[in-house]
Amino acid sequence: MTDAARARHRVVQWATGNIGARALRAVIEHPRLDLAGVYVHTDAKAGLDAGELCGLGPAGVAATRDIGEIEALGADCVLYMPRACDVGEVCRLLESGANIVTTRGEFHHPGSLDPALRERVERACERGGASVHSTGSSPGFVSEALPLVLTSIQRRLDGLTIDEFADLSRRDSPGLLFEVMGFGRPPAEFDEQRLERGRTSFGPSLRLVADALGMPLDSVEAGGEVATARRRTEIAAGVLEAGTVAAQRLTVSGMRGGRPVLRFRASWYCTADLDPAWDVRATGWHVAVDGDAPLDVDLRFPVPLERMAETSPAYTANRAVNAVPYVCAAPPGIRTTADLPQILATLD
Repeated sequence: MTDAARARHRVVQWATGNIGARALRAVIEHPRLDLAGVYVHTDAKAGLDAGELCGLGPAGVAATRDIGEIEALGADCVLYMPRACDVGEVCRLLESGANIVTTRGEFHHPGSLDPALRERVERACERGGASVHSTGSSPGFVSEALPLVLTSIQRRLDGLTIDEFADLSRRDSPGLLFEVMGFGRPPAEFDEQRLERGRTSFGPSLRLVADALGMPLDSVEAGGEVATARRRTEIAAGVLEAGTVAAQRLTVSGMRGGRPVLRFRASWYCTADLDPAWDVRATGWHVAVDGDAPLDVDLRFPVPLERMAETSPAYTANRAVNAVPYVCAAPPGIRTTADLPQILATLD
């Protein structure tokens, strides 16, 4: 165990949605983290005990909606997990001296930030002597930590492709699948612009890996495609009529010398019976490394699809919780996966 992992830290959990509630539970149960406070966004949660917010017994810490109360705690770290990033909040917390670990994606690669925004955040870090780090499962673990490990045995890298697969057929979330993601619509009505947003979500991770390997990218390109259901299909969230969108794929490519050298590709599907036919795998990740030490790696989630919604938050929340001592020990600034030591779990 490293010195950083041995230290005790006082932690605030900011937001208690699916990911935040899982992180809160992990902090309460962690052998070397002490829960100092909880910030919530609704009046209904304000005043509730932290344990009640994550399915545990009383923790003796009441939730608040007052950021001033959070600042006054003098906590070592804030696990910042809201639905949207408020840079004013982030800077205020950093200036108070609290380090931040966030599952928000804004801080994966400082060079990808708007220069004025980057300067503002870095100035807040300097004033508070604090650091901010973005992490999670995807982006984060699979788009940064894992590629950096796999390329550590290469002396020539010709290409690296990360494929993410998500079978959503048993996800009982009609609003998410049909309204937000656009499944069940005729292809002509599907907003393909949403697939190009992968450039913002995963481009910074690809740039980070490329920079760490000494092969900076010339550009990041993004796009997507959809496939339709061959026949009427019933899923947990409702019905997909034949000919409507049943799968979507976004691809983000890091270009160098006119070709993709790093690529992230996400395939989300509600049935495998698609037109055109796609090679879709079970929920999980596949990483292919083309180099002088080629690799082909499958990471699958051995969880029944009916339990995926309750299990999957751990993949994102746990890495953020495990990163707390390393971010607290880091020099002030925006700290990336390449800046920090390897993140180890403290399980004793």
